[in-house]
Amino acid sequence: MTQILTRYLAREIYGATALMLVAFLGLFAFFDFINELDAIGENGYQLHHALIFVAMILPGRVYELLPVAVLIGTLYALTTLARHSEITVMRVSGVSTMKMLRTLAGIGSLFVVLTFVFGEYIAPPAERAAQQWRLTATNSAVSNQLRSGLWVKDGPRFVNVQTVLPDRSMEKVRIFEFDERHTLLSISEAATARYAADGQGWRLEGVRQTRFLGDHTDVVQVPELHWRSDLTPDVLSVLMVAPERMSVTTLFAYVNHLRENQQNADRYEIALWKKLVYPFAALVMMALALPFSFRHDRMGGVSVKVFLGVMLGVGFYLLNGLFSNLGVINSWHPALAALTPSLIFLAAAAVMLFWVERR
Repeated sequence: MTQILTRYLAREIYGATALMLVAFLGLFAFFDFINELDAIGENGYQLHHALIFVAMILPGRVYELLPVAVLIGTLYALTTLARHSEITVMRVSGVSTMKMLRTLAGIGSLFVVLTFVFGEYIAPPAERAAQQWRLTATNSAVSNQLRSGLWVKDGPRFVNVQTVLPDRSMEKVRIFEFDERHTLLSISEAATARYAADGQGWRLEGVRQTRFLGDHTDVVQVPELHWRSDLTPDVLSVLMVAPERMSVTTLFAYVNHLRENQQNADRYEIALWKKLVYPFAALVMMALALPFSFRHDRMGGVSVKVFLGVMLGVGFYLLNGLFSNLGVINSWHPALAALTPSLIFLAAAAVMLFWVERR
């Protein structure tokens, strides 16, 4: 296929995809705003707070919706070209199905990069900032379902945090330290804990430390204590951001943290694999759209196929969530849970292309 045709296809697909993405973002932003209405008026949360919160989570929506927009945009662009017999002219001119697929893969590489950039560098900090904004606006702290607060295992220690503030500092911290025989060595209680700017650990303030020394205990109080730990603010960020909205680096660090402490990391491993696989879903969506362009119905074909594309996109969106939950419940291999939705749609695209070619 000549460069002229490639540029022509790229222009049509990029334009249609951008239009679909804007439409989806407007729709989901409306739904997000409706969800925030119940909180308006409580604890100082006002209308402008809700609007800013909805705007701040839009990058996460871009990441989620881009493959769906690619499917519908590609489907619309190719179906429109087929309606005007342009696809037929291309095929008569010697453009095979494989050449068309390679061309679409080249065009779709931009979507792969955009999805990865939004998922890794834009959406995670925006989501974290949005949650911090909402907590600050409502004068709230990060809560935990347990009345005793948050519990985290950190090597030979168990850490209990009563409150995690929006700036990821901690209040009412208790650190239980054990030896290799699981004998309690000490309990350190701190009023507040802040992470050092140089990344060298936590600064505990208002510390009361109880040491168990065999036949007696020793209680000391110090105004400040330095605590080096693998528990970082990035690890604490999991309290405010869903695993699917975290970056690959944060997920990788937290999975390693859970493994080192012999804790279940299935949910976060599945999220990690999904972050690695999801950008390539745009290529699968474009391959799925191609078979529809090989048949052109001059009356009403475009609207019907776009509606079908919307249904397929919604199905892909739901399957991603479904297989993530099934993977956690059934302890599937994380790669299997993350890859299955894309593989199902890729197989469907291959079957449809084979059927169209046979005809």
